[in-house]
Amino acid sequence: MSAALRALVRWLGRGGGPLLLWLAGVGGLWGVAAPAQAGPAEAPDCGQAEAVPWQRLAPGVWVWPSALPSDISALNAGHVAPTSVVIDGGEALVIDPGPSHQHGLRVRASLACRFQARVRWIVNTHAHAENVLANSAFADLLAAGRLEILASAPTREAMRRRCPDCLASLSAKLGADAMAGTQIVLPSRTLTEGEVLRVGRHRLLVMRVEQGHTEGDLVLWSARERLLWAGGLVYGERVPELAQGSVDGWLAALERLAALRPRVLVSSTVSRAVAPGALPPALTDTRHYLADLRAGVLQAMDRGLQASESGTVALPAYRTWAGHTERHDFNVQRAWRELEPVWMERSDPSAPETH
Repeated sequence: MSAALRALVRWLGRGGGPLLLWLAGVGGLWGVAAPAQAGPAEAPDCGQAEAVPWQRLAPGVWVWPSALPSDISALNAGHVAPTSVVIDGGEALVIDPGPSHQHGLRVRASLACRFQARVRWIVNTHAHAENVLANSAFADLLAAGRLEILASAPTREAMRRRCPDCLASLSAKLGADAMAGTQIVLPSRTLTEGEVLRVGRHRLLVMRVEQGHTEGDLVLWSARERLLWAGGLVYGERVPELAQGSVDGWLAALERLAALRPRVLVSSTVSRAVAPGALPPALTDTRHYLADLRAGVLQAMDRGLQASESGTVALPAYRTWAGHTERHDFNVQRAWRELEPVWMERSDPSAPETH
């Protein structure tokens, strides 16, 4: 590169950002890449970038799934939920970028190198660390006004309150090396029910679920592809986490999702319908677990048991699911507190019947 060209590139880096982005969008200037996809450097080193095993879900839609149903551990580096992307016209929307700065950098470099796409939007579907802490890898683009991080208002507030503790917890589980560089980066814009996110020819309808799995799960629906991003509302052979949610609110949300009749679903797992008109099996399995949990708790109350005896709500059909030991008993306690007023009203002969 000539001295004059090097000087021009330095000028563009200091103050010519918008022009540089325009030039990159039409093919670049003399081979100079826009810095949008880089980590610390101006352009990713595609020869050295570790490959991301993207799987194609639909034209322009890709997912990096977690390997197996499992809980967060050093063995999986916190990657227990899928990261997915929607790409068109050299622009990308990333949904749930992952658990760490390093994970986010891999996503960013891979999109630049494999798809020649710059990340313009990130969606945080809900405030769990394994989904949102990779926002950190895109903080420079956010600060430069070249990217938006989108979420519901309840998710943003929950991240503000809980992410410091979540970051500390994940660092303790995964180790300092795995979480190196990870910082808390909050969403820059909140989404409302009925908004439509546009990525080239893709149209994603925004749906909000509050007090289901968490304080606010964001759902995205592509009607053309019958492709549903369900936040954290659907699990695959992994016991759901009810810590911030509501068993009745969650079941109602799953009914709403089932009514869409999705062919492919991305949530805490990736699940595909096995026959025309059928539901993705993970949605059905999650609904069965929560319905059995609800019924088991109410039956225990009918037998005169107390919350301290909730261990009798064993649900053996789900013992082989990941996280059963860690979460099932807690879920029973959480559901017990929620359902006790429901049981009392149902058991009062003077009370109207509820459905």
